[in-house]
Amino acid sequence: MAHTKSKGSTALGRDSISKRLGVKLFSGQQATPGSILIRQRGTKYGAGLNVKKGEDDTLYSRIAGVVSFTKKKVRKFNGKLQRKTFVHVNPVAPTKTTKK
Repeated sequence: MAHTKSKGSTALGRDSISKRLGVKLFSGQQATPGSILIRQRGTKYGAGLNVKKGEDDTLYSRIAGVVSFTKKKVRKFNGKLQRKTFVHVNPVAPTKTTKK
């Protein structure tokens, strides 16, 4: 018979690594082609103008421009309307430079 108690293991102490999800470029910021705008699981944000949705639902910029967000009512499969946020990248007009 053992004279010391056995050392039990604890159920605590395990946690998954954070996935760094969320908005990466906010409204008014400059985006380059291929830059990540939002990392998400599922489609919380929709892809708008000049934005492409990746395989893991990440939203990418297709062109260089300024990021903007809009809200729009979208009909779901059950017939209900729900407000959804869409991400757009608006192209920037080239600025004129004058040489002296």
